[in-house]
Amino acid sequence: MGNLSLVTIVIIAANVLISYKGFNDYGFFERYKFNVGSVRRGEQFRMFSSGFLHADTSHLFMNMLTLYFFADGVIFSVGEFNFVVIYVISLLLGSLLSLYFHQNEYQYSAIGASGAVTGVLYAAILLDPSMSLYMFFIPIPIPAYVFGIGYLLYSIYGMKNRVGNIGHDAHFGGAIGGLVVTLILVPTLFRTDLLMIGLLCIPILILFVMHKMGKI
Repeated sequence: MGNLSLVTIVIIAANVLISYKGFNDYGFFERYKFNVGSVRRGEQFRMFSSGFLHADTSHLFMNMLTLYFFADGVIFSVGEFNFVVIYVISLLLGSLLSLYFHQNEYQYSAIGASGAVTGVLYAAILLDPSMSLYMFFIPIPIPAYVFGIGYLLYSIYGMKNRVGNIGHDAHFGGAIGGLVVTLILVPTLFRTDLLMIGLLCIPILILFVMHKMGKI
């Protein structure tokens, strides 16, 4: 793993400090969380600030653990500045997709770095699709691209059926951000991993076809 980069440390520290402020200050939490009604009234900053708030310590821990495992691999490939671009755009696209799918649900709220972290995860998968991932309670290595496709398909299922108190649309939007920005930054991937790109894009096409048909 090596030493964490300064950028990764700063992002984790920001998430921890802002989340703990939110844990102990209800007014602060309510002011900066993502809320459709507030965003549509002009408080667009919530689409960014909500990415640094978390529901509880376990929510915070899981997001930061995932970031810890994958951030520096992405930084090694694209550099610190481009990593920050991936992180921020993934965060914002996660919020945008949530706003798109819940635009008429004025009470809908969401928090968490999941969109940004999912974007980093998908950037890592795209940059190294041959790597294997392990899931909790499943001691079998899963090829990264298989995990990526499966996770997005599950996100579609979760969005359609409102599974759990989870922002599946934010995860999906973050994944799109990670994929698109990484391809812009590393266009040689179109030459070296075109099939993999196509496979990872299939769930994205499925989502928008289902939405166009009114099934989600």
